Amino acid sequence: MPPSPGSTTAAAPRLVEQLKSGLDAPICLTWELTYACNLECVHCLSSSGRRDPRELTTAECKAVIDELHDLQVFYVNIGGGEPMVRRDFFELLDYSVSRGVGVKFSTNGYFIDAEKARRLTATDYIDVQISLDGADAATNDAVRGVGSYDAARRAMDHLAAAGFGPFKISVVVTRQNIPQLPAFEAIADSYGAQLRLTRLRPSGRGADVWNDLHPTNAQQRDLYRFLIERPGILTGDSFFHLSALGESLPGLNLCGAGRVVCLIDPIGDVYACPFVLHDEFRAGSVRDRGGFTSVWRESELFVGLREPQSPGACASCGSYDACGGGCMAAKFFTGLPLDAPDPECVWGNADDALAAVDPASLPSSGPGHSKIPKADARPAVSTNVTLKPTRHRVVVSSS
Repeated sequence: MPPSPGSTTAAAPRLVEQLKSGLDAPICLTWELTYACNLECVHCLSSSGRRDPRELTTAECKAVIDELHDLQVFYVNIGGGEPMVRRDFFELLDYSVSRGVGVKFSTNGYFIDAEKARRLTATDYIDVQISLDGADAATNDAVRGVGSYDAARRAMDHLAAAGFGPFKISVVVTRQNIPQLPAFEAIADSYGAQLRLTRLRPSGRGADVWNDLHPTNAQQRDLYRFLIERPGILTGDSFFHLSALGESLPGLNLCGAGRVVCLIDPIGDVYACPFVLHDEFRAGSVRDRGGFTSVWRESELFVGLREPQSPGACASCGSYDACGGGCMAAKFFTGLPLDAPDPECVWGNADDALAAVDPASLPSSGPGHSKIPKADARPAVSTNVTLKPTRHRVVVSSS
């Protein structure tokens, strides 16, 4: 039976079409407060590790928050790096909340002790996401570093003891942890937390490991079924390319880059998408005249992204309306044109194009703030799973 004119199902496509043309202000935005981080995860989108000396000052950050208040932005996703490394982290958090801009922040958990957990619990309008990329220490620590699993679990224990409520456990889905999805779900349930799954993108250090860490086609289908059966699991629209398989996943299921979302990096540069920190997708800076508001509303890049997009190579595919051609960042950093199929297209429509890409032609994988020079980089792990990054390849072996 077709949906009635007033049904939610009928309204959703109309809303999506409106959002494609952009909004006066982003629904939310990602803000990386710092590139400094005590870890050096092998898939880090921003290659974080070292602080950039040009970081926005406390006063500059507060000025951005004032703009977001004036624009009526609902909330910001704070990340990094590790945002809690900044000494003014709580000052900025409190200021944002006082201005009516909610804060969701992602953390590796190392700096959440009992006292900070109580402080976070006492603060309104905030949400905490603890990053965990393995349901056991061996799987997690191979990606995030030795001891990171225990640190994340301690942070969860502190938040639970403080009565924080349903914090989130944020998982980057990989070939290694897909079989652990039920175990992640059990961990979240044990804390009364929400499970949030996000897609691995080939940017930053993730470019070095994507080829061997991104899920296989069979695993993507398993993931799709898992998500369809559990609509309460959050994804942040990471997996809208999977909607080509049938029923659409919950959410907007579109690329919101420059339309409803964007990113501010630690030095104030504004990018169309949190996953494409590259000059081609830099729209301006909050330090420019007119600030963030001018960048969002007037930048040539954002205005262009809000124009109708061509389906390109996907024009003849019957799934295009469902998946929208997939992720712009995933295409760009794997060397595909932006109107090509997603490199993880469930129908394999990008496979031939990917095979033809010359590795020497791949774009820079984003800003480099790793503590160890790229040529010498090795993840600080010592487990039964060893990941050794090279350009677009990770050798997985037992030791």
